[in-house]
Amino acid sequence: MKNGFRQQMSWLHTWCGLTAGWVLCAIFLTGTLAVFRQPITQWMEARPVVQDAAPGDRAAVLRAATAHLEANAGKVRFWRIELPGENGGPVLLVWQGGGPVALNPATGAPLTGDQTSSRKTEGGRHFMSFHYMLQADTPGYWLVGWASMCMLVALVTGVVVHKRIFKDFFTFRPGKGQRSWLDAHNATAVLALPFLFMIVYTGLTFFYTSYMPWPLQAVYGTDGYQRYQSDLDGKEPAARRPRGGVPAAMQDLALLVPQAESLMARHARRVLVEQPGRAGMVVRVFGPADDHRAETIANTLSSVAFDGVTGAVIEVKAPKVDQPTTSADVHEVLKALHLVRFGGWSMKWLYFISGLLGTAMMATGTILFCVKRRKKSEQEFGRATAGVYRVIEAFNVAAIAGIAVACIGYFYANRLLPVEWSDRALWEIRAFLWLWLATLLHALVRPFMRAWVEQLAAGAVLCFALPLLNALTTGQHLLAYAAAGDWQRAGVELVALAFGVMLAVMARRARQVQKGKP
Repeated sequence: MKNGFRQQMSWLHTWCGLTAGWVLCAIFLTGTLAVFRQPITQWMEARPVVQDAAPGDRAAVLRAATAHLEANAGKVRFWRIELPGENGGPVLLVWQGGGPVALNPATGAPLTGDQTSSRKTEGGRHFMSFHYMLQADTPGYWLVGWASMCMLVALVTGVVVHKRIFKDFFTFRPGKGQRSWLDAHNATAVLALPFLFMIVYTGLTFFYTSYMPWPLQAVYGTDGYQRYQSDLDGKEPAARRPRGGVPAAMQDLALLVPQAESLMARHARRVLVEQPGRAGMVVRVFGPADDHRAETIANTLSSVAFDGVTGAVIEVKAPKVDQPTTSADVHEVLKALHLVRFGGWSMKWLYFISGLLGTAMMATGTILFCVKRRKKSEQEFGRATAGVYRVIEAFNVAAIAGIAVACIGYFYANRLLPVEWSDRALWEIRAFLWLWLATLLHALVRPFMRAWVEQLAAGAVLCFALPLLNALTTGQHLLAYAAAGDWQRAGVELVALAFGVMLAVMARRARQVQKGKP
C-alpha cells in the first residue's frame, strides 16, 4: 500500500513537473529578472545621466514644478510629480495627456535636448507582466495559475517521493549521466525549497479574488470588490470628493510634502494632484514602494492625502507598528513577500539568486525526464512515443535555452528599433515573443543536442556583446555608468556579462555531451 502510494506520487510529480515545467521555466526566469525591473527600465530608457543632478533646494524645485504645471497644464484632471529616487535623476512632471517634462533636481529649471531624451519602452515591466500573464491577457493569466498549481503539487509530491532528500542534497556525482541530473535536481530543489513554497503560494494568493471570485460575488455582488476591501480594512470607505468647478489656489507643496514625510515616516517619492486649480483639489503624497528603513514588511501603502485648498489632512496611510493586525494586512504581507518590497537590495539579490535556483530546479527536472527516456522508454504513447519524445526534447530546448535567448534579445530590440517609433514598446515585446517562437522552431528542425549547443552559445554571445551594442547605439557604457555612480544601470550590464559566462559554460558542457565525452 505504501509503495503504491509512493508510485502514484512519483507519476503525479513527473507529469505535473514536465507539463508545467516548460511554462514555469519562463515564468521563473522572467520573474527573477523582474526583481530588478527598475534598473532594467532605467537602462532601457537610456536617459543620459545629468551630471549636476545632486538634489538642491527642494522647496524651490517643488515651487518651480507647480509653476510649470500651472502654466502648461492648468485645466486637466491630474498632475503627477516624480521626485528623484535613491539613484538620483531629474524631477519628472506628468499630467493628463502630457509629459514627461524633466526638471533639474538642483535648480528646478527644465532640462532640454539630450538631457531629457529617453526611449519609449516597457522596460522591466515587461518581465513582470510576462511573469504573471505571459503577455496573453486572460488566457495567459489562467495558464500561469494552472502552472503554479502544478508546481505546488510537484513540490509536495517531490518531498514525498524523495525519501533521502536531505542526504541527497549533500551528494553530487558529476559525469554520471542520469544520476548527475538527479543530484543537481535534488540539490537545487532542497536549497531553494522554502523560497519555492513561499513564492508559489504567495503568487497564487496574490490574485485569490480572481482565481476564486465566486465566494466574493455571492456575498458582495459582481461589483462589490471595493466594499469587500473596506470590510477587510475594518474601515469605512473613504468619502469621494465631488468635482469642484470653482477655481481655487493650491497650498504650497513645499509645506505639504515635508508634513507628509513626517506623518508617513518615509521619504516622499511621488506627488499626485487631483483636480488641480479647483475647489475639490486633493494632494496625495506617496512614499517609496520599498523603503530600506521600513520597520514592517507591509510598507507599501505609505501615503498622505491633503485638501489641496486648505491643506487639511484627509487621510494617512502608514505602516502600523503598534496597531492590531487586520485581514487586509495579511494580504499586504503576502504581496510584499512575493514582490520583495522589503529588505532593500540585499533581499532583492537573495530573491534573484533563489529564483535562479528555482529555474535550475525546473530545468534539470525537465531534462531528467528526457535523459531517463533515452535510456529506457516507458512507451507511454505506443507507436507515437518516439515522436512525442522528440517534441518534448524540442520544448525543453526552447523552454530553457530559448527563453534565455528571447530575454537577452528583448534588450537588443530596445537598442536596435528606431527611437522615433511611437509604438516601439509594443514591438520590443513582439520581438521577444517572436524570438522565443523561433527558438522552438529551431529546436524542432535541428538535432536536439546541436540545438542545445547552438542556442546556449547564441545566448552567451548576445550577453557578451550587449555592452558593446549599448556603446554603439547610445554612447553610454559600463565605465561611464560607474564614473557617474549609476550602479543600477551598470549592474544590468554586469549581470548580462555574468549570464554570458554561465551560458558559455553550459554550451561547452553540451558540446562535450554531443561529442560523447563524460
